[in-house]
This record gives sequence, C-alpha cells and structure tokens, in this order.
Amino acid sequence: MVTSVPAIVIAAPASGSGKTTVATGLIGALRAAGDRVAPFKVGPDYIDPGYHGLAAGRVGRNLDPVLVGADRIGPLYRHGSAGCDIAVVEGVMGLFDGKIADPADGIDGMGGAAEGSTAQVAGLLGAPVVLVVDARGHSQSLAAVLHGFATYDSGVRIGGVILNRVGSARHEQVLRQACDRVGVQVLGVVPRLAELAVPSRHLGLITAVEHGRAATAAVDAMTELIAAHVDLVAVRALARSAVTVPAWDPHVEVGEPVPGAPVVAVAGGAAFTFGYAEHRELLEAAGARVHVFDPAVDQLPDGVAALVLPGGFPEEHAADLAANTALLTTVRELARRGMPIHAECAGLLYLARRLDGHPMAGVIGVDATFGSALTLGYREAVALGESVLFEPGQRVVGHEFHRTALEATAVSGWPPAWGWRAADASVREGFTGGGVHASYLHTHPAGSPASVRRFVSAARKFEVCSG
Repeated sequence: MVTSVPAIVIAAPASGSGKTTVATGLIGALRAAGDRVAPFKVGPDYIDPGYHGLAAGRVGRNLDPVLVGADRIGPLYRHGSAGCDIAVVEGVMGLFDGKIADPADGIDGMGGAAEGSTAQVAGLLGAPVVLVVDARGHSQSLAAVLHGFATYDSGVRIGGVILNRVGSARHEQVLRQACDRVGVQVLGVVPRLAELAVPSRHLGLITAVEHGRAATAAVDAMTELIAAHVDLVAVRALARSAVTVPAWDPHVEVGEPVPGAPVVAVAGGAAFTFGYAEHRELLEAAGARVHVFDPAVDQLPDGVAALVLPGGFPEEHAADLAANTALLTTVRELARRGMPIHAECAGLLYLARRLDGHPMAGVIGVDATFGSALTLGYREAVALGESVLFEPGQRVVGHEFHRTALEATAVSGWPPAWGWRAADASVREGFTGGGVHASYLHTHPAGSPASVRRFVSAARKFEVCSG
C-alpha cells in the first residue's frame, strides 16, 4: 500500500497560545515554498478550516473522532490528503483536552489523551506534535512544562516546539536553553508583535467567507510571519504519518447511487458557512446533483428536489435573509408540499417565524432570539421518530454551538427530532414533520453516511411525485 502523506500536528498547552496563527501561516508558507499542503482541523470547528483553505488553496477538513468514530480518522485523513506532499493538522484547545468524561462512566479523566483531543488524533495518525508555546511569562521553568507534556502520554511524540510571542533576544536565549535542557527541538521563534488576528464575534472568529479581502490579507500576514521565523526544512523533516488504512470513499459509504440525479440545493453565502466538505461528496456519491446558493440573494434552482440549510451566523445577516421574500415564500411552500429539508442550527432559525424580529420562512411556528448564553458541547442523541434522515432509535453524536434560543422548544404538530440525557434531565430537541428535519444539533455526515443516501432517496421520491 502507498505510504500515507506525512503530517505535522500543531498543538499547544492551552487555548490562546497562537495555534491558528502558526498553523495557518505554516500552511501558507509551505505552499509558497512549493508544497501541496493538506489542511486539517481537530474537532468540530467550522471556522479555522476556512482560513486553512485560503492558505492551502484547497478545502480545509476536520478530523473529529467523537463525531465520526476513531476508526474513520485514518481513512478520512487519507482521503483529504490525497495528492499532497505534506499535511498540517491544527489541534483543538490544549493538547490533551477533549470530550469531558461523564463521571457516571467511572472514568476519572486521568491517564492520557481525552476522546476527541489533539493527542488522540496525533496518535491515530502516527504523526509528531509541534507544541506552540505562548512564551510570555515563561523563563527557565519552560523546561518543566515541556518535560511534562513530553512524558504525560507515551503514545504522543513531541517532535519540537515553536516559541510564540518571544519578547527579546535575551528572552529567546533563555527559552532555548530550557528547551535544550529537556531535549526538545526548537523549530521556530516568533516575536511578540501586534496581534495578527481576524476580528472575532460571539462564537469566535468571523468566517473567511464573511471577512473577504481582510481574511486573505490576514492569511498573507500569517504566512509571511511564519515563513520568516519557522524552519520549514526542519518541519518537513519531522513530518511523519503511520496511517496504513485505505482512504475513505464516499461511494463505498453510501452504496449504489439513487437513480435520477435529483437536485439538492445547499445554502451557502455569508450566513450559512458551517459545513463539512464530506457532506457534498456524500450527496454527490448518493446520486444527487448539488447546487450551492446564497439565501440572501439567490432563488432555488429549477427542479429542486431537496434543500440543505447548514449552520452559520444567520443572526448577523437576518435583515438580508428577510429581504429575500421570494425565496422565503418558496421555501415555505415547498416545505408545505413535503420537500425534504435538512436544517441544522442556522437552518433551523431560517425555518422559524422570526429571528430577532426579522421575518424568516415561517415553516415552524416558533421565534428565535440572540442572547448572551452560549450552548456548547457534544451530545449523544437518539432519533425519536422517522424522518427523511434517520430511522427511529438511530443513535448519533452531534455538537451544539449557538447563542440563540427559541421561545418554545415544543410546537404542536412538530415531533422532536432528538432526545438525550443532560445531567439529570431528559432533553427533547429539534423538530420533524413532513419532509423537514430541523435541529440545533450539528452532525458530521461521514459519521452517519446512510442518512445522506436516505435523504437523497427522499429527494428522488419528492421529485417523482411532483413531476
């Protein structure tokens, strides 16, 4: 079997250390030096991959063992890195941070990498970790920090360190001595400059699609910074991967394609940016013709047979979405006729009556408002009824990530989509009815590919009945 593309995993002791700047800049610097770079992000994050994609000139992808299962990480990596020279994998939070174990499971949280952590993914890929350390406040004691990270889990190899936000030549000298003391190679020293950052909002960075030219300029600045201060030759020499499994294949995952090539419209544009590259690949493998459109300005394509409304920031673009009244009317009518609609988070809000006072499609009789409370975390959910996506009792792991809330979580005539346990409470979430499956829960289609084929099959049935 062909050797897998070598990888480097960019991690940190904690969030806020500069992983995204280093990872994005490294992707851009390697590309500028002539490498074909495959960009990846650990976890369910939708925002960083957009910047990775700008830097790499190819789509950024996610590697999340919680959402897709540990056994799919290697195949998805092989699929996403095909044809490349090197892969750069940006981690999530601190190196060993991941899904928090439920005390009821009898797990004390000690003794290695948490599920979904950067360390777990590095181990699954057989790739070395480069630790990005925020050097502010560090001196000789950095040696103890590095020693702890290097010895905490024998399955994780710390291949080197990039010292970030270093204050002076003397500061660099002291830090290098600390690294030498524990035998950790210094791959780069990035000076303490004015922050190279893209403006943030309530859920993190503004997406690359929304930020346009400023995002490109930020990526260019990160690329220039890392190219000037990180040893790319040493990074290439360090990169390794021990993935030996076959590449993930969307055609194998969905089986025989649905006949007829039904048209599935997928919302995009500035308001609907949260999605996984594998979703479109699975839709097409299942036999669909995918048409991406912007609900703020476009109409649905002729002959549309199904609609996907992914996540994003609709609350930031509610006025523009509300102004496209012709589309809102069309969506409402198609939903009434039973067209399959898969709506996640932003999609759910689009189907509501109103969002922060702005009229939406009015498919589901509920209003939504933006608030201060962040709902965030993985959910182990079970489908409570039959839908265009799932069979009753089907289990998935999804992720919630929003600051909006619905005025009511139950609406007459709309059975809930999901059920799960939260602390000592039983949660019922989302809405199903006719062809609609709407929920705050984000799922990764690669984790449940049968749901994609089921959706395309429903699209074909709607197309035939409507014809």
